[in-house]
Amino acid sequence: MGKRLIITEKPSVAREFGKALGEKMKNFDGYMESDGYIITWCVGHLVTMCYPDVYDPALKKWSLDTIPFIPDTYRYEIIDNVKKQFEIIKKLFHRDDIDVIYNAGDSGREGEYIQRLVRQEAGYREGITWKRVWIDSQTEDEIRRGINEAKDMSEYDNLSDSAYLRAQEDYLMGINFSRALALKYQYVIKDFLNDPKCIISVGRVMTCVQGMVVKREREIRDFVKTPFYKLQCTFDSGDTSYVGEWKLTEDSDYNAHPKLYKSNGFNDKETAEQFVNALSNVGSATVTGIEKKKNTKNPPLLYNLAELQNDCSKLFKISPDETLKIAQELYEKKLTTYPRTDARVLSSAVATEIESNLKGLQNIGAMKPYVSHILESNAHAKLAKSRYVDDKQITDHYAIIPTGQGLSAYTSLSADAKKVYEIIVRRFLAIFYPGAVYQKMVITTKIGNESFFSNYKTLLSEGYLAVMNYSFKQAKASGAEEDKQESKAGEDELEQHADKALEEFLNSLKKNTEVTPGKIEIKEGETTPPKRYNSGSIILAMENAGQLIEDEELRAQIKGSGIGTSATRAEILKKLFDRKYLALDKKTQVITPTLLGEILYEVVDSSIKPLLDPKLTASWEKGLTQVAGGEIAKEEYTKKLNDYVIRRTNMVKSIRVGRGDVIKTFEQVKGYYK
Repeated sequence: MGKRLIITEKPSVAREFGKALGEKMKNFDGYMESDGYIITWCVGHLVTMCYPDVYDPALKKWSLDTIPFIPDTYRYEIIDNVKKQFEIIKKLFHRDDIDVIYNAGDSGREGEYIQRLVRQEAGYREGITWKRVWIDSQTEDEIRRGINEAKDMSEYDNLSDSAYLRAQEDYLMGINFSRALALKYQYVIKDFLNDPKCIISVGRVMTCVQGMVVKREREIRDFVKTPFYKLQCTFDSGDTSYVGEWKLTEDSDYNAHPKLYKSNGFNDKETAEQFVNALSNVGSATVTGIEKKKNTKNPPLLYNLAELQNDCSKLFKISPDETLKIAQELYEKKLTTYPRTDARVLSSAVATEIESNLKGLQNIGAMKPYVSHILESNAHAKLAKSRYVDDKQITDHYAIIPTGQGLSAYTSLSADAKKVYEIIVRRFLAIFYPGAVYQKMVITTKIGNESFFSNYKTLLSEGYLAVMNYSFKQAKASGAEEDKQESKAGEDELEQHADKALEEFLNSLKKNTEVTPGKIEIKEGETTPPKRYNSGSIILAMENAGQLIEDEELRAQIKGSGIGTSATRAEILKKLFDRKYLALDKKTQVITPTLLGEILYEVVDSSIKPLLDPKLTASWEKGLTQVAGGEIAKEEYTKKLNDYVIRRTNMVKSIRVGRGDVIKTFEQVKGYYK
């Protein structure tokens, strides 16, 4: 029997595989070898797609006559600075003593693409068997399981097809659309901005995200604040008082009033004052309704990468790009599972072995009381039947959770990495705790024909909040909680938290009790514009096809229709910042467009407008997912892609650019940046 060759994503992973195999490995240049195994590695991408001038030197010069450029067969080349490692791998692929090659690249679409390109360009000895190692963490047990259960690499051909198509899609749209727009508009833009270095670059995902930010900025600019006036009254009963807010009811004297603001205020101060005057002579009020209701808030689903990036931005002001780096570090140090995942649940197989994860976490001092409670109460026994386990919601990987291993590396983590690890652990432990139970009480108090509503909320049982609240309190104490847009009076219904004394009074309050109304106060407020995206909320909006949906159940309903993937979203944002199309305030993580970014938006909006549509961009991503799942053939997708690029490129070519009109539009945009 010959040797087995394993090719991993990077040298550090190769070393972990060597440890897991328990083989005595000798180190050579670019690989390790023992009696039974050889382990080598990539160093990121080794192979890339060729530029058009490789196909034909005449294509090096940009011209409208040579686009759309759609190769019949795509060409690839080895990246210069990694040629040495590629040649080492190529030589290993042709060794006579190797029978099996294990593709142990990153367990995702991009990892599959990197390894397939190496195999494609290096070739390999006839008769070699190819296997695919697919793992969810880098613990030794998981690595050994991945090797022992490795499937034939052909079972991942659909995933490979989707990876090639994704690269071809970005290549075709990037080259054709960028060249077409540059040839039509770039000289005008350079002259207008007096910047000979500025470039026009567009892409399927990148331009869509840029459009989302520009549209939001324009919504904020165009927003007209509307004043409103709400009415609140303090009611006294003995030594205790409570506050109620007026709201329209059927017997109110203000039904169909022309100055109503929604159903709980007026958009005219004079009308609000008339309201106060009309009730000022009424000396008593009556409690006409008391409604009590218990609500249970269950622990949230587990982290996927988008959720983790959003929370890290909101709580700690850590950018998505940095969060991904930290999550990757935690994964490589065996502390957590695979980070580039869209799933927020666990697989049934993992659920049966979750006790080992929990037991390992007892070694983290701050977590020990929570873990001990879970194990002693056997709370993990029912996990498999909970909403946190669902094989149907998992494609490549389950949610990000702690492994319970690698804890020796915990002390060497940076302060930010410890924060990220801690919220992953706390979110994980929270699913074994009961929901937080609240009591909501609504008291209706009438003065004449007008009803005032008092909404009180009390926490009866903190449940999972005992585990999770710590991280959020720490973030709030450090001033890193999410920025809020303030107004003199919020638009939402008044909700108050009752202290113990007030809670006892409210619980003893009876219907038909008479209370004494105090002065009715006018609370002036104004409507607020939409919030700017921050680095976390933009990631969530990308995951949800351009919709910033904060309700996790609603998010689950449209899962799979996102813009980009969990592995690429942070990189896309970084590219937009690097190209100075968007700007990031590192302190607040708020994102705004730049002048160049808005000008490019105008250009795309007038030429290839669909690129700015999140739903369309998400549909392309969903199509790639369907290719990976075998629902769409790669030939069908290729035809659709080629037709789209040809049609849209030719439409741009046909545009007649009026320099004066274009500059006039640019001047309007520039006015906002003075």
